[in-house]
Amino acid sequence: MKRAVIYLRVSTSSRSKHGDKLTYDQDPAMQEAPLRELITQRGWELVKVYSDRASGARESRPGLNQLLADARRGQLDAVCVWRFDRFARSVRQLLTALEEFHSLGIDFVSHQEAVDTSTPMGKVVFTIIGAVAELERSVIRERVIAGLDHARLRGTKSGRPVGRPRVVFRRDMVGQLRQGGLSWSQIARELGASPTSVRRAFEAGSVSAEPCQNPGEEAA
Repeated sequence: MKRAVIYLRVSTSSRSKHGDKLTYDQDPAMQEAPLRELITQRGWELVKVYSDRASGARESRPGLNQLLADARRGQLDAVCVWRFDRFARSVRQLLTALEEFHSLGIDFVSHQEAVDTSTPMGKVVFTIIGAVAELERSVIRERVIAGLDHARLRGTKSGRPVGRPRVVFRRDMVGQLRQGGLSWSQIARELGASPTSVRRAFEAGSVSAEPCQNPGEEAA
């Protein structure tokens, strides 16, 4: 006999966007009764009822987390819900969960949407879900690759953010000005760069820095 579970969620808000379905949204017993009847009609065994009182915007919920953990332990064969939005907060979360249920051999039934993956027609839903999930992964991969290519064209081999642009100034003049006795600050003002930049430019082209002729200024 197939082991079935029920998942219920009622909103923390006092109102529902579904109007005529307000009673079902706010009363878990109203959701549970038709699902119990459905399980009886299928000849399945109801082994557990999971429930949460939480906003649909919350992806992590104690009841749902426990259901998923029990599913991974092989403790159930079918999940029954009143409506998709009682179970998942987004299409992505729904697709991810259904894809995992499929890999675990667990059926999924949504009462209001008349989706039942335990039937031959319902199994087509898993095929569509798998195709949509794969399409989404492909789109994400393409975006990542495009982003890496974009970064490489602008000078980064790893694809990391390009970051701050390199300061442009006459680097070949740094050595001459330094030999002329100017301090790093004076050279920086002369070339329109920072003292750190001109020192790095000098060190990149010299073995050692010449002593500064101005008192009070560091030589290196």
